[in-house]
Amino acid sequence: MGLGVRWTVHGDGRNPAPGAVVRPDERLSWPRTAGLGAQHVVAMFGASFVAPVLMGLDPNLAIMMSGVATVIFLLATRGRVPSYLGCSLSFVGVAAVIRAQGGTSATVTGAVLVVGVALFLVGLAVQRFGARIIHAAMPPVVTGAVVMLIGFNLAPVTASTYWPQDQWVALLTMLVTGLAVVCLRGFLSRIAIFLGLVFGYAVSWVFDRIFGMIHSVNGAGKVTDHWRLDFSAVGTADWIGLPSFHGPTFQWSAILVALPVVIALVAENAGHVKAVGEITGDPLDDELGTAISADGAASVLSTAVGGPPNTTYSENIGVMAATRVYSTAAYWAAAGFALLFGLCPKFGAVVAAIPGGVLGGITVILYGMIGLLGAQIWLHNKVDLRNPLHLVPASAGIIIGVGGVSLHISDNFELGGIALGTIVVLTGYHVLRALAPAHLKAPQPPLLDEGTSSYDEGAGEEGTAGEPGEETDGETGGETGPGSR
Repeated sequence: MGLGVRWTVHGDGRNPAPGAVVRPDERLSWPRTAGLGAQHVVAMFGASFVAPVLMGLDPNLAIMMSGVATVIFLLATRGRVPSYLGCSLSFVGVAAVIRAQGGTSATVTGAVLVVGVALFLVGLAVQRFGARIIHAAMPPVVTGAVVMLIGFNLAPVTASTYWPQDQWVALLTMLVTGLAVVCLRGFLSRIAIFLGLVFGYAVSWVFDRIFGMIHSVNGAGKVTDHWRLDFSAVGTADWIGLPSFHGPTFQWSAILVALPVVIALVAENAGHVKAVGEITGDPLDDELGTAISADGAASVLSTAVGGPPNTTYSENIGVMAATRVYSTAAYWAAAGFALLFGLCPKFGAVVAAIPGGVLGGITVILYGMIGLLGAQIWLHNKVDLRNPLHLVPASAGIIIGVGGVSLHISDNFELGGIALGTIVVLTGYHVLRALAPAHLKAPQPPLLDEGTSSYDEGAGEEGTAGEPGEETDGETGGETGPGSR
């Protein structure tokens, strides 16, 4: 397939036959392909502009770099893995912690750039040695705990920063978003976060017209009288222009806070590759390492110019499953649309005007979803928390991560929160496992799901990637819900 940029026209290029699928190396007519690309943009849009806003980064640059990242991913996987790379929500907590420590946007992107390098190297290692190295270092008890503490570490951000700006708008936005996530069906359920934002935006405008200014803390943390929805920057923004770029700066304290997110990114990349392989009917086990490396390389490029990191999006996988059109040509079209959005500063100003109360209602659900995905990893892999080998390191690490416990190493160096919690979970588990009696060392299932064992050649003869000869059951999980970034 070469670089995967040549497609054969499926049928007449207009309407696939009932039950037929459009494969990754096929396409419909270009107008229809463009329409499908636009649909993919809508699917990724909600989370892709929420992430940079929550991280304090330029949403225009974020959308533009998501298009660039998708192109890199499609070229690296030679068009075999149709996926869209949007802005990762896994780093929102990291950004909040770094900024609370006095870090700037450059400090945030510098720390995340290092994570992108680490992810790239993990992908190379998986290509060389197979996925067993992931399963050995990060069994489900460790992965679930780290994902959980990353999500729940964000709770104070909602409680102290967003929610107090307008508690009633936050409450209404939370209720409507929750209803959208649970009650809507099909494509609408996949953009529930986006719909909640639109609702909150509208309610804020209505409240300004009815009640006037609100007396509360603003985005800067000062108690003032201010409009909930301030469009002053929108009117002065240009229709066409480049987003704001900046270079990264590197601080060890910030890097150590960000590095644990590698574990979550490896987990979601592997789940996505497996999910795409299943819906397209093309086993993609051999592309796992390439996909992880491509994600890492794309994140390095994005953060090097001031954008957020990227990851594969489950929303777009859902669009493929619904339409049965797996053409990578549609993703190229989506990447093109994203680049055009990035060149419209007025769009970025509209995004930046999202009221704090709206973000408060959204993040109550979103941050909780991220944390509970860790519990889902435990449930899916049948982690036994009655076993003290699992319970002790997981409980200690989660309390440290969620409670903001810190360890002062020197006057200028401190470990705490996400970084310290992850170290405690990861090292604590492996040290305790080495010292524990044999009856506590029950075989562990693979990191993600039954399917990941086939990422290693010959896995069928040698057992799964957990312990030799072990067998597991269950179905591939991938990710669930809009919080699965």
